[in-house]
Amino acid sequence: MKKNLISIINLGCSKNLVDSEMLSRQLESNGYSVEHDPEKPNGEIAIVNTCGFIGDAKEESINMILSMAQLKQRKKIKKLLVMGCLSERYMKELPEELPEVDKFYGKFSWHQILEDLGKSYDDSLRVERTLTTPSHYAYLKISEGCNRCCSYCAIPIITGHHRSRPIEEIVAEVKWLVSQGVKEFQVIAQDLTYYGLDLYKENRLANLIEAISDIPGVEWIRLHYAYPAKFPFEVLRVMRERDNVCKYLDIALQHISDKLLDMMHRHVTKKETYELIDRIRKEVPGIHLRTTLIVGHPGEEDSDFEDLMQFVKDARFERMGAFPYSEEEGTYSALNYEDNIPFEVKSERVDRLMALQQEISYEVNSAKVGKTMRVIIDRELPDYYIGRTEFDSPEVDPEVLIKKDNVLQIGSFYEVKITGAEDFDLYAEVVR
Repeated sequence: MKKNLISIINLGCSKNLVDSEMLSRQLESNGYSVEHDPEKPNGEIAIVNTCGFIGDAKEESINMILSMAQLKQRKKIKKLLVMGCLSERYMKELPEELPEVDKFYGKFSWHQILEDLGKSYDDSLRVERTLTTPSHYAYLKISEGCNRCCSYCAIPIITGHHRSRPIEEIVAEVKWLVSQGVKEFQVIAQDLTYYGLDLYKENRLANLIEAISDIPGVEWIRLHYAYPAKFPFEVLRVMRERDNVCKYLDIALQHISDKLLDMMHRHVTKKETYELIDRIRKEVPGIHLRTTLIVGHPGEEDSDFEDLMQFVKDARFERMGAFPYSEEEGTYSALNYEDNIPFEVKSERVDRLMALQQEISYEVNSAKVGKTMRVIIDRELPDYYIGRTEFDSPEVDPEVLIKKDNVLQIGSFYEVKITGAEDFDLYAEVVR
């Protein structure tokens, strides 16, 4: 146990990661050292930043808290603090169930940790963070909360209404991150496509992306977590016109059956979804679409699932994930529908969807063989450098394996020729 060392264990999504990085910067400015190693926490204080989104994530958070509690019992750490979505959602119940924890903080009250440690929050550092990602890329959170209220989703219960950050503040953060060597920005929010409606009374996503794109040193901007209803098409113009805005869009569609879309409160129809995808592909030629789909929501019959299979065949998403429905307490679906589809059926449907997507992914990748593409180098393995194209977001998308014929710099860009393809990865050699 090292004095003045704090171990932060981050769980859940990249939005949580940004909070942990901001807290780290504040702690360091107050004289602490901070580490991020859940396997071997060496600090006298451990802070667990939890996820409370679905059952598996909640279980992972609880298990991590219990693991840290055992370390505290063995006097490996002195103090255990918990923050994030799980504690935001269950602030009343958790202190009784986990008395080993010294204090719980909500998702938005982590500033209180500093005060409880006898320190103070420095507002002049509000756009600064201690990056836990490789130094060449960062996640950029442009809003909190969500106004969509999909029937199955607990996020609005946890995070409340959508709250956009001012454009000026986001631009200041990007400029600071660029000064630290960041070249690539993953723009994230629970719902990107609502950006600005609360703050400016109109959608300002396109304006924001243009403002970020104008900043010298910003090489790639990638958009995550769009919503299909009332899509802000102006952002497609920006994507088409700006070389540093990646032709990539992560848009969660969840289903295609009109019955399921209605039950899920998605405010979009099957016809509108097909038309949306068609328009996006026409306005931004070559765009790569990532989506997520939910199977096994109450009411999903075999015919609805077959509609979903056909949709995946038609849309040919370059990137796709599929997940079994998880009933979340307090949501409309949990309160009004019986979760009566067996887990085995949900799993079988997920497997079928992902097997189909694997075929599509191989065909998409194979079409790139022989092409020259720009990649950024993330890391080095014994036999390969690992890079990504503009169509690949870190950790979730395919990677490019480049033979070590040349010495390459981590965080630098190179032109490579694609020489081979697998289901989810590419092989390449450096051209220049």
